[in-house]
Order: sequence, then structure tokens, then C-alpha cells
Amino acid sequence: MVKISPSLMCMDISKFEEQINCLNQTVDYYHIDIMDGHYVSNMTLSPWFIEQLKDHTETPLDAHLMVTNPIEYVDQLLDLGVEVISIHAEYLNGHAFRLSETIKQRGKKMGVVLNPETPLTIITDYLHLIDIVTVMTVDPGFAGQTFISESLDKVRKLNAYREEHQLAFEIQIDGSCNEKTYHTMIEAGADILIVGTSGLFNLDDSIEKSVELMQGHILAAAQTK
Repeated sequence: MVKISPSLMCMDISKFEEQINCLNQTVDYYHIDIMDGHYVSNMTLSPWFIEQLKDHTETPLDAHLMVTNPIEYVDQLLDLGVEVISIHAEYLNGHAFRLSETIKQRGKKMGVVLNPETPLTIITDYLHLIDIVTVMTVDPGFAGQTFISESLDKVRKLNAYREEHQLAFEIQIDGSCNEKTYHTMIEAGADILIVGTSGLFNLDDSIEKSVELMQGHILAAAQTK
């Protein structure tokens, strides 16, 4: 089965403990969007949120840095025990080899994020260092956007590149992961789906029912791959 990573910027913060306690039993990662209002115009979660979350879960955390100076966050996030640090390719270039050594010395994973317009060629020189490649199927920064189907071509190319070069990175999709798109995402080669409003949190008022519905949608999509 494909792995699941809920985007916690989409959760109901007023029901934080209830939702986290339920999700802890079923998900593989938590996706934490950190935005500074500069790289993208929105502002959401922060390292402070991660510090609070760690008291409620042992699920691995994936910090997605949508900030203008992501390198400055790395040591703080490692100290907080974040499992994956995901940086947009435009900012990772020029730092990838050094950061990979720093992150992996702490036993953690390095991720790279590709915007819809970012070509795969920009990361191929250091793709062997990457643990998770996140392909954005929406523009970064806001929930509830229209799915950009052209991004799936990038997923297919990554899948083929991984097989050709015998690499082990996982392919993660961020954006409009829901019942309408699961099948094509899994078919293209996605290993991890980041689910948000349309894929999880808005399916039902009950988080338990929402998880049940999400799992059914994904199972149905995987069976028709």
C-alpha cells in the first residue's frame, strides 16, 4: 500500500488531540508546512508547532520548508527530532552535498521539493543523496487548489530514473491528493501521498470516519492500478 502523510495545516486545530490520537494509529508520516510569508505569501506552522506535536506522537515528521532561508532552519529541526527535512530545489542547490552529510550524520532523511514548473534536471546531480522527492501538483503555499495533472509526467520520469539508476528514494505527491486523483498518482509511481482537506479532513465531521473513508478510497485506487 502507498504511504499516507496528513498535511497538518489542514487539520482542525480546535480538535488537535482528538485528531492526532486517531491518526497516530494509521498514518506513516505527518507533513508539516513551515511558511514565512515571503517564499509564499501564506504563513502556517512553525518549529514551535513541531515542539508541541512531539509530545503527542511518535509518527515521523516531514518538515516542508517554504521559507526564503531554509538552511537556517536545519539544525533547529534536527534538534527537534524531525525525521525528514524537505527543501525546495531552488534553495537546496548549492547546499545539497553538505546538508546531506549533516542530516544523515544525525540519522535523518533529506528531501527535495519540485514545484510544478521546476524541471527534474535541476536535481539529477545529487538525486542519489535524496531520500524523498516531493512533487508539487499544485502551486505551493495554499490548500484547496486545482490539481495540475502535468506534474504527473515528472512522477513518471522520477520512477523511471530511479529504476534505471537503481536508487532508493521515495516519491511523494503534495497537492489535491483525493479520491479523484489517487488512481493516476499511484499508477504514475507515487510512494507517499500527502492528504489534506479534500483527501482526509473534510470527508466527515468525525476524524475516525474520515480516516475510514480515505483508506477505502486509496484501497480502491490501488486495486485498479
